[in-house]
Amino acid sequence: MSSALILIANGTEEMEFVITYDTLVRAGINCTSALVNDIPDTLPTPSPVAKCSRGVKIIADKDLADVEDPNSFDALIIPGGAKGADTLSQSKKVQGLIRAYLEKDRVVGMICAGSLAALRASLPRSKITSHPSVKADLGSAFEYSEDDVVVAGKLITSRGPGTAFLFALTLVEALVGPEKRKEVYGPMVFPPGYYTTPL
Repeated sequence: MSSALILIANGTEEMEFVITYDTLVRAGINCTSALVNDIPDTLPTPSPVAKCSRGVKIIADKDLADVEDPNSFDALIIPGGAKGADTLSQSKKVQGLIRAYLEKDRVVGMICAGSLAALRASLPRSKITSHPSVKADLGSAFEYSEDDVVVAGKLITSRGPGTAFLFALTLVEALVGPEKRKEVYGPMVFPPGYYTTPL
């Protein structure tokens, strides 16, 4: 069974987190959510609850520090939300995981401002997209695209909450194939023509 490690922090965009997690589970992908703290390491570990960008509170499965082997998943997913994306992308541990996953030819997904993690992890120049609010940060280091979802090898990026379903379905296809994507897509009852573009 394929697996994904989905990161979350205070300020994460809840739609991007939940839609991605839910869609991957529908495809039979084993998902684990991991909280990345935005407090100094010297302070006690807080509750595993992330207060998301619109105030929704989500209980993560684990703190990232407690994930036994964070390198063992088939995919690493980084959602957006300005404050959450800043916490995730500034984390040295997260930056190291991004590089390790791509070096091992594993899928890395970033959506919205989560794409800042590509910059802060010093990834090589490739095609990328993001929320328009961080385009200026990424434009000089990457080949910037305004496509809804961009697939550049194993790096999959997307624009924001409105593209979260397409992002998630693209991850499904990358992890378990186009037939599983079709199988998941049907029962979700999208309007005709929505999110049908394959990888």
